[in-house]
Amino acid sequence: MPTPRRNRHAVRIDIVSLFPQIPAAILGESIIKRAQQRGLVEIQTHNLRDWATDKHRTTDDTPYGGSQGMVLKCEPIFAAIEALRRDDSHVALMSPAGVPFQQTRAAALATAPHLILLCGHYEGVDQRVIEQLVDEEISIGDYVLTNGALAACVIVDAVVRLIPGVLGDEKSAPDDSFSSGLLEFPQYTRPVEFRGSRVPDVLLSGHHAEIAKWRRERALEKTRRVRPDLLPPP
Repeated sequence: MPTPRRNRHAVRIDIVSLFPQIPAAILGESIIKRAQQRGLVEIQTHNLRDWATDKHRTTDDTPYGGSQGMVLKCEPIFAAIEALRRDDSHVALMSPAGVPFQQTRAAALATAPHLILLCGHYEGVDQRVIEQLVDEEISIGDYVLTNGALAACVIVDAVVRLIPGVLGDEKSAPDDSFSSGLLEFPQYTRPVEFRGSRVPDVLLSGHHAEIAKWRRERALEKTRRVRPDLLPPP
């Protein structure tokens, strides 16, 4: 991970996973890397096995009641969260059984001083972890991943780009899909013509009111076609 500037006001994110190298690699690039270097966010990844106490660094066991797979144990998770947690911490578990992650939630989490993201694995975590340690369970979609490390990367990317100062253009985030309640309007850049397709004339007109109107109409059109569930009922 890049070495950040020291900034006591930076958002702190701790990721606890059996595979800390996954988020460490992904979150050490691009905008997230630059945000860390500028001291806007501090991201640390932690190996859950570091809090296991037996010689084999065991973090899972078979579920009571009988079932396939393994369940992450209480002891190392409690030790990890208790070691990392502060008074202002918010603990989120990456889980397919969680509440679907949306842009509004990303915006809310971007205001938290300290996030601890716990990555599930196998058949999940002991229920006592959820009841006693976790503030919320988050799902990034109606599908199952091998572990929660990739989900944590998605959460961090969506959250960090909403932290003030992270994006070069502060208007970029509000214009994103979902921020306005609609999918984003089509975008074009040079050249004006390419293989028989031309940039819409309104975007070349310099008439800001007409451009805004066109973008709004195209955003509504795409949302109706692709995600009608985002629109209020007629």
